[in-house]
Amino acid sequence: MTAHHPATRTRARTAASLVSLGALLAASLTTLAAAPASAAETLLSQGRTATASTTEGAGFPASAAVDGDPGTRWASQWSDGQWLQVDLGRTATVSRIVLNWEAAHATAYDIQLSDDGTTWRTVKSVTGADGGTDELAVSGTGRYVRLQGVTRSGGYGLSLWEFKVYGEEGGTPPQTGGAVRVTGSQGNWQLTVGGQPYTVKGVTWGPSVADAGRYMPDVRSMGVNTIRTWGTDGSTRPLLDAAAAQGIRVMNGFWLQPGGGPGSGGCANYVTDTTYKTNMLNEFAKWVEEYKSHPATLMWNVGNESVLGLQNCYSGTELEAQRNAYTSFVNDVARKIHTIDPDHPVTSTDAWTGAWPYYKRNAPDLDLYSMNAYGDLCGVREDWEQGGYTKPYLITETGPAGEWETPKDANGVADEPTDVQKAEGYTRAWGCVTGHRGVALGATVFHYGTEHDFGGVWFNLLPDGLKRLSYYAVKKAYTGGTAGDNTPPVISNMTVAPSGSAPAGGEFTIRADVRDPDGDPVTTKVFLSGNYADGDKRLIETPHRRNADGSLTVTAPAKLGVWKVYVQAEDGRGNAGIETKSVKVVAPPVSGTNIAQGRPTTASSFQASYGDCPCPAGNATDGNPNTRWASDWADPQWIQVDLGSVRAFSRLQLVWDPAYARAYEVQVSDDGQNWRTIHTQTAGDGDVDTIGTGATARHVRVHMTARGTGWGYSLHEFGVYS
Repeated sequence: MTAHHPATRTRARTAASLVSLGALLAASLTTLAAAPASAAETLLSQGRTATASTTEGAGFPASAAVDGDPGTRWASQWSDGQWLQVDLGRTATVSRIVLNWEAAHATAYDIQLSDDGTTWRTVKSVTGADGGTDELAVSGTGRYVRLQGVTRSGGYGLSLWEFKVYGEEGGTPPQTGGAVRVTGSQGNWQLTVGGQPYTVKGVTWGPSVADAGRYMPDVRSMGVNTIRTWGTDGSTRPLLDAAAAQGIRVMNGFWLQPGGGPGSGGCANYVTDTTYKTNMLNEFAKWVEEYKSHPATLMWNVGNESVLGLQNCYSGTELEAQRNAYTSFVNDVARKIHTIDPDHPVTSTDAWTGAWPYYKRNAPDLDLYSMNAYGDLCGVREDWEQGGYTKPYLITETGPAGEWETPKDANGVADEPTDVQKAEGYTRAWGCVTGHRGVALGATVFHYGTEHDFGGVWFNLLPDGLKRLSYYAVKKAYTGGTAGDNTPPVISNMTVAPSGSAPAGGEFTIRADVRDPDGDPVTTKVFLSGNYADGDKRLIETPHRRNADGSLTVTAPAKLGVWKVYVQAEDGRGNAGIETKSVKVVAPPVSGTNIAQGRPTTASSFQASYGDCPCPAGNATDGNPNTRWASDWADPQWIQVDLGSVRAFSRLQLVWDPAYARAYEVQVSDDGQNWRTIHTQTAGDGDVDTIGTGATARHVRVHMTARGTGWGYSLHEFGVYS
C-alpha cells in the first residue's frame, strides 16, 4: 500500500517575524490560565508516540509536535474538528500543557485525558484563543493527552510546533512486548509475545496511514490485536505508532511481483533476474532494520499470492521453474531478515494451500506459513493434515465467499451473498481457525476498509465508514459478544423486476424487506454499479420513487449490460445494511414489426475468428441480442440488409457492441446500387441508437466512417421497423 500525501501549501516566513509575532500573541494572551512549573514537574511528552486525526502531508507528522525541535511542526488537513494526541507510555498526573502554535491555530479547543485512548474526559476548554504560546494549568491523571480542536482561526488547518505535557509520572509502563516466537512442537504450536501466548485476532488494514489515529481506537474496540499490511516503507511509521498507542501489533508486509493473484504489478523472472531480487532483498532489509525495534511490530510477511500469480506470467515447465525460484527467493529473504531481526518471525502469504508444497520444498527458513482463503476455509485443515506439513500457519485473509466462489445468477454474474450470509461467513471462518488448535495461530480477516465500491461492499466491514453486520460478527468472534451495541438494519427478500430485461432509460422495480433490530428510523438509498457493464466499480447513488406498496422504482441506465443494484438502509447511528441484485439492461422495445429480421444481410467485412467470433453479418439481423456482427479494424465499413421487396418503414434501431461507430450514415436503395442518405450521425456514443427517420426502399445500409474505439465496428442488432 502507498500513503496518500495531501498537497502542501507554502507560506513564506522569517525567524524574526515568527519570534516577534509569537511574543506579541503571548503578551496579549489574557483568557488562558498560566501556571509556573513546580519542582516536581517533568516534561512527559517529548519523544513519545503521537498520533493525529489527519496530517497535511508527509512533512508534517504528529511526531513533529513532540520531538523537541522548534523548527518542525504537525499540520492537519484544512477542516474543523482536528486533534493531536500523545501516549505518555504510562499513567501520569498532568499539571501543565504548553502549546506552541504555528500561524494556523485554534480559536477554540479542548484538552482531554484518557486512560485507554478511547474514552476521553475534558479537563480544560479554551475559547477566544489567539495563537502564539498557550500555557495551561490542568489537573487530572491519564496515559493519553489530546488536543481536540473545535474551531480554526482561518482557512488552514491546525499546526503546532510543539505540544508539551508536564506532570508527574505514575503507574507502570505498558508491556512493550519482547521477542515474538513460534514455539511448541508438531501439532502443538503457539505464538508467544514476550513469553506470553498470543492468538492473532486481526483485520487487514485499509484506511490511509494519515487516518490510522482516527480508526485505530475503533479497531481495538472490536477486540482486534493485530493488523496486516501489504507494503512496508518510509510511510509506515505513523501507522505503527498509531497501532502501538492502542496496544495493537502489525504484521508488516513486503510486496513482490506478481502479487495479488492475477499477476498485478508486473512479472519478475525469479530464475534469471538477479537485479530485481537483489534490489528487493536490500529494500526489505532496510525497513526491517528501521522497524525491528518498534513495539508494534509482530512479524514480517514476504509476498502476497505470487505463487498463484505466476500462472499469469508463465506456463508449463517454465511456470514450475519460476515457482520454485520464487519460493527459494522467499527463503533468501527470510534468512536475511533473521540475521537482522532474530526476535520477530517471518512468513509468506499465498492463495489457498497449493503453494505449500513449494514452501515446504524451498523455504525451510520460514517460521510459519500464511494463506488467503475465503469460502472453503474449513478445508484448509484437511489439506494441512494430508500434506504432512510440519509448520503452523496463519490465515492472512478470510471472510465470506468471494466473487470467484459463488454461483452465477440468472444474468450470468456472481450472486453476491446477503449481509446475513456474509456475517455468518466471518463467524464460520473464525470457528475453523480456532478449531485447528495447535496449528492455526489466528487470522487477519478481510477487510477493515472504507471504500464504498463494488469490492468494498462485497468485503469491507465499514464501507463509507458505516458498520455492517459483518463488523459486529467479527467483534463478537474476537470479544465474545456485542452487548449494548446498536446494530445495523437488516434487508431481506430483495428482488428486481424485470431482472433480465430492463429497458435502457425505462424503469424497473425493487422490492425488499427492511427492519431495524433497535427500532431506529431508517433511510433508504439506491446505488448502481456498472462493474459488469463497463468496468466501472464505483457505486453511483441514483434517484428512486417510493411506491404505495413500499416498492422502489428506478430508472435504468442508458448503458446496456448487467448492472448491480444496491439497496442501502442507514439507521443514523453509523450502521448500514446493504443488499444487492443484478439487473440486465437491454435495448428498449420498438413498436412495429422488425422487417429486417431473418432477411439476407451482407457487409464489407466480418471477423472470422476473434474472441466469440465468427461474427458474420447475419448475426445482426437474427433477432438474438447475444450474437453480433463484427467488422475488420479499419475505416470505412458497411452492413446492409435486403428486405426482399420495396417496403415502407418508420424507424431503425442499432444496438451496438462496445465497438461502436462515432460517425455513420443510414442509406437506402431500391436496387442495391444507387443509395440515398436518410440519416447522418457524427457524434455517436454507442449503446442503442433508435432512429425515427422513415423511408420506402428495398435495401437499407449503415455506412460507417469513424470508429468510436480502436476496434472495428460491431452490432448486436440492426432492426428496421414497419
